Amino acid sequence: MEIIDYPIEIDIIFDTLKKSGIKPILVGGYIRDKLLNKKSKDIDIELYGVSSLAKVEKILQKFGDVNSVGKSFGVCKIVFKGYDLDFSLPRKDNKIKSGHRGFDVEIDSNLDFKTAASRRDFTINAIGYDIIEKKIVDPFNGKEDLKNRILRAVNLDSFGQDPLRVLRAAQFCARFNFQIEYNLYLTCKDMVSKHLLDELPKERVFEEIKKLLLKSQKPSRGFKLLKEFGFDFFTENMFITDIVAKKLTTNKQTNLVLMLAALCYNFKQKETELFLTKLTNEKKLFQRVVALIETHKKLNDLNDDYALYKLAVLTNIGELLILSSSIYTLKGNSEMVKKCEDIYKRAKELGIIDKKLPPLLMGRDILKLELHPSANFSQILNDAYEAQMHGKFKNHDEASIWLKEYLKL
Repeated sequence: MEIIDYPIEIDIIFDTLKKSGIKPILVGGYIRDKLLNKKSKDIDIELYGVSSLAKVEKILQKFGDVNSVGKSFGVCKIVFKGYDLDFSLPRKDNKIKSGHRGFDVEIDSNLDFKTAASRRDFTINAIGYDIIEKKIVDPFNGKEDLKNRILRAVNLDSFGQDPLRVLRAAQFCARFNFQIEYNLYLTCKDMVSKHLLDELPKERVFEEIKKLLLKSQKPSRGFKLLKEFGFDFFTENMFITDIVAKKLTTNKQTNLVLMLAALCYNFKQKETELFLTKLTNEKKLFQRVVALIETHKKLNDLNDDYALYKLAVLTNIGELLILSSSIYTLKGNSEMVKKCEDIYKRAKELGIIDKKLPPLLMGRDILKLELHPSANFSQILNDAYEAQMHGKFKNHDEASIWLKEYLKL
C-alpha cells in the first residue's frame, strides 16, 4: 500500500464529506507532483456518491467562502488553511464544436473512477488517491509512466479533440524532462498540420507558454518539441532561456519579463512588439520587455558611475544583469560576463541594484528658498538630479549649497 501524504488540516473537510456518504478522491496534478516529490498547495478532489453540486457547496460553506465559478463544469473552489482546494463531480466531456471550449460537459454521479479519469489528457494526470481506502487508483498505469519519464495520452482520440493539449504536451515534457510517447508525438504533429491550434485564443496559448517558461529547468526542450510539431512560433534565442531559468527571482512577473526579453533580445523594437502581440495585449509587459532589451544593447557603453545612475533610471539593473550575463554566457563572451559581474558589484555599492538613485533635492527644498511654484521647478529638479548623478553633491547639506549657487541666491 502506497500512502499519499496530503495535508492533515483538510481531513476535517474529508470527514464531513464522508459522513454525508461522499467519497473524496485526490486527483490530477497534486498526485502527480507528490509522486515526483514536488510541493503543491493546489489540490484537486473528485467527489463520488453525490449527484448535486449544490449539496457539496452547502457542506463546504462551513469551511470558507465557496467560489462556484466552475459550476457548469461541476466544480467549486475554496481556500482553506492556505490551500487552494478544487472540488469536482465526475463528468464526461463530449466535443460538439471547434475550439478549446467546444465541449458539452455531462456530470454523472454514477461514473466509476476509470471512466471519469478517461477524459484526462495524460496518464500521469489520471492517477487518484482514495481518501477512504487509503490507496492509489491508477487505471491507466500513470505511475509506471512517471517512473519511466514517459508522457503518454490516456486516449489519443479524445486527446485530438482539444488543441490546447498540444501545448500542454510540450510544456510537460520540458517541466518534467519527459520523453513523449511516439503515437502521442504523431498525434500532436497531425493536430498542428490541420491548423487546430488556430482555434485557440492567444490568452490560452500564453498561459501554457508562461508555464513552459517559468516552470521548466530547460524551456528550450519544450520549444524544440513545438517546432518539431510544426508550431514554429519561437526564435533561435530559445536556448538562452535555459540559462535564465537558473537565475530566476521570486517574482513571477519579473521572471516572465526576463524570459520574454531573452527570446527577443536581438530583435528590433518593432519585431519585439510584433512577437509579443502574438501572445498578449499587456502594454505594461511590452514596456518592461522592450526597456530591458534596449538597455541591454547599451551595456557595453557603461564606463562610469554617472552612466550607471542613468541606467538605473531606465531599468532594474539587477534584472538587466540576469539577462545580459545569460546572453554573454551562451555566446561564450567571458569578457562581457566579467563586466556584468563588475557592474553588479558597483551598482550594489551605489545602492541602485534594484532602484534608481533617490534624489536629495525635492520641490519642498525650492519652496524653502521662498520661490513661488512655477513651471521652472521641474527643470530645476532635473538639473539638480543630473548634478547629483555627476557627484556634485553627496548629502542634503551639500545639495542645499549647490541649489543656492544654481539659483544665484
